[in-house]
Amino acid sequence: MRTGIATVCLSGTLKEKMQACAIAGFDGIEIFEQDLVTSPLSPEDIRKMAADLGLGLDLYQPFRDFDGVTPELLKANLKRAEAKFKLMSRLGMDTILVCSNVATATIDDDQLRAEQLAALAGLAGDHGVKVAYEALAWGKYVNDYEHAYRLVDMVDHPNLGTCLDSFHILSRDWDTAPIEQLNAEKIFFVQVADAPKLSMDVLSWSRHYRVFPGEGQFELAKFMGHVVRAGYTGPVSLEVFNDVFRQSDVERTAVDAMRSLIWLEEQSANWLASTPAEDGAEAAAASRRRYPMELATLPKVNEPAGFNFAEVKADDTAQLEKLLGQLGFGFEGRHRTKDVQLWTMGQARVIINEQAASHTEPAIAALGFDVDSPVIASARAQQLKAPVVARKVQADEEVFQGISAPDSTEIFLCQGSPDGTAAWTHEFGEGLEHSAAPQNAVIDHVNLAQPWQHFDEAVLFYTSALALEPLPFAEVPSPSGLVRSQVMETSHGAVRLVLNLAPAQQAQETARKTYQEHIAIAVDDLVATARSARDRGLEFLQIPANYYEDLDARFDLEPGFLATLQELNLLYDRDADGEFLHFYTATVGSVFFEMVERRGSYNGYGAPNAPVRHAVQYDSLHRA
Repeated sequence: MRTGIATVCLSGTLKEKMQACAIAGFDGIEIFEQDLVTSPLSPEDIRKMAADLGLGLDLYQPFRDFDGVTPELLKANLKRAEAKFKLMSRLGMDTILVCSNVATATIDDDQLRAEQLAALAGLAGDHGVKVAYEALAWGKYVNDYEHAYRLVDMVDHPNLGTCLDSFHILSRDWDTAPIEQLNAEKIFFVQVADAPKLSMDVLSWSRHYRVFPGEGQFELAKFMGHVVRAGYTGPVSLEVFNDVFRQSDVERTAVDAMRSLIWLEEQSANWLASTPAEDGAEAAAASRRRYPMELATLPKVNEPAGFNFAEVKADDTAQLEKLLGQLGFGFEGRHRTKDVQLWTMGQARVIINEQAASHTEPAIAALGFDVDSPVIASARAQQLKAPVVARKVQADEEVFQGISAPDSTEIFLCQGSPDGTAAWTHEFGEGLEHSAAPQNAVIDHVNLAQPWQHFDEAVLFYTSALALEPLPFAEVPSPSGLVRSQVMETSHGAVRLVLNLAPAQQAQETARKTYQEHIAIAVDDLVATARSARDRGLEFLQIPANYYEDLDARFDLEPGFLATLQELNLLYDRDADGEFLHFYTATVGSVFFEMVERRGSYNGYGAPNAPVRHAVQYDSLHRA
């Protein structure tokens, strides 16, 4: 699959954008007209630079408001078009995007539109240019890709074809199956973009909220599957308008964009393999048929079987050690060659890393996941442009396959075991004797705060590299405003990752994490765990009495049970599937812990209680 991206997707100058696209590995680019107009480079300079970088110049865009106009305006439009065709010749480009008219169309007549497009195609032919006509979702008279194709078919000129843009098609809920019936020779270009499902006018939705494939909710694999079955072989190019992307680091955004196309290519291949092209006896043969566009796939991996460990990095570890001990974790000793501690509670393992942690307050630094084959999983992640994280090891020590997540959290892919144990724990020396901890304790979930400019990138990273499924995002009220929360989890719930959008001021805090994150541990008996922790002197997050009055009104709990919850600062939630009890610790550095108990088949996170936690933490922080 030939990959491309529109320069409008990225921040910076045209030169910077082109360099970033080449570094990320794109085959070609679409030049957005404004990027060219504002560039000090001449068209000839841009042409040479693209050649030097190994980038094709695949599309010039956009040419707006051409069709459905009066004869006088048509004449002016053709003059304007000829100037662009001459410019394209200097650039060495042969395809231009022409959008269906939004602003100047006054005549709703397909025959007239066809005649005007024929005139444009003839002029384009004289200059060796192909015109890709696109139906904008908000076009005045033409807003449906099938309508645009009928006009192309009416004209029947070799220099006129259509452009299929996933946003314009999927935002209007147009059926994508008819794409397979289009003449592939008349599909001149394909653009893709994802987006969250929003209730707003389609123009604003398009201009501000498009995201890269895998970061939204559109069925892009299905769209691309139909495109491939049509026989299309040209570029598949990203056209994403997004305010955040255009303020972010250009090279990093380009890599994220490339990752999204690699992911989409695999997902499209999977869709084609699992969805027969037609019903009846030929269905099986059709599903195996090879199409002109070859789609590459990645090493296949299963979703993680569970958390292997969570790691907190700190300079002064005294408070963290005290907190873990109060919760009931046992100290298992120090690593034999590294300045690292291991603390465990059942199968929940927390590593305290003091290496290169000078002047660092406690913060979540790494997560380990149990996978079937760490080497294969790492190879897949690297093909998805994930940076490799290497850790020094000595003889007889576990070699971890590590990659870096968008927020710089290190992700380690560990060899899972049927009984949930970890072979590397033998590398730690003798620890302290400690009372028996709940043997069924496991890491239930981890909450990571994401910098504002990398939130969407993180969703795609965990989806593509770790096979986690994103649930619909939620917004949680807090004293600082709404907190966007995105749950990523495995199908069986063994791995749950919650991504929260960090406060805007975090963008200025590049040296270290200052926002709050937490590790949640699941136990069988939370009340007993809380009582034991209280006896050890644990400082609980103090829950207001108003919360328990509201809890009683909502659930009509047994008075003794409600009193126990309030006595121990426990929070409670219930749904049709079960119950959820949990409590929070005070924060050390940027880390706090949550202890949870799931009863029945409850699969949530106590979302109604999140505003309480945010408010109490906010108050504690500002009092401090």
